[in-house]
Amino acid sequence: MNKKKWISFFFLTLNEINMNFGIFFFFMIKNLSVRPSLIPREQRGSVESQVCYLTGRIKRLTEHLDLHGRDYSSQRGLWKIVGKRKRLLIYLFKKDRLRYKSLIGQLDMRGPR
Repeated sequence: MNKKKWISFFFLTLNEINMNFGIFFFFMIKNLSVRPSLIPREQRGSVESQVCYLTGRIKRLTEHLDLHGRDYSSQRGLWKIVGKRKRLLIYLFKKDRLRYKSLIGQLDMRGPR
């Protein structure tokens, strides 16, 4: 088995690794996430932690859909997660605008329309 076939088994050829090493390195790093044990137990169910968790899932699914554009079941799941995050952000906007603005600033995202 030559090197080109062996590397293409992992979905990239040797030329693609040389040209897109930054993207390949990004896919290796994207699996790193904050462990739930690092978040205090009192804050695990808060709106902020839920929005952060959903934002991470949205980013992962978006990257997946960049590679697999015709995965319609993942698209549907993504839209459900986006809707849930939107409802949580609207709730936080109505209850406490200061927490909402700080969360939007930390996640570097715009608010719901």
